Amino acid sequence: MKGRALTLRTDGASRGNPGPAGIGAVIEADGTGLAAEFFAYIGETTNNVAEYRALLLALDEAEKLSPASITVRSDSELLVRQLNGLYKVKSPHLKPLFLDAVRRLRRFPEARILHVGREENAQADLLANRAIDAHFKKV
Repeated sequence: MKGRALTLRTDGASRGNPGPAGIGAVIEADGTGLAAEFFAYIGETTNNVAEYRALLLALDEAEKLSPASITVRSDSELLVRQLNGLYKVKSPHLKPLFLDAVRRLRRFPEARILHVGREENAQADLLANRAIDAHFKKV
């Protein structure tokens, strides 16, 4: 994957706001399709925190692949607009996550953050919800 362009699809889910939350991420190597999928249960939190945590997970995993560029595709309008400088980050819960995401995004030679419809993010959504379901099956 080194030197390739990667697409990161991320999603966070919270059942209740706040409530039990999970995150999902899909990393695709452009031209070759799926590279990896990740999901995790993250405890009780808000949907917006889950969206940022999903992005941070995807950025961590993408960095290991040393891509030439990344394109993040998220259905969270808030996350996308905040990272593109269109919305200010007012929530004290989101501020440190936002700053961490900006710091990590700067590590890539090129990074774009795009807003997509839910239908384009279905696999990441499925993974985020799978994380919540798996947690409650263990408990």
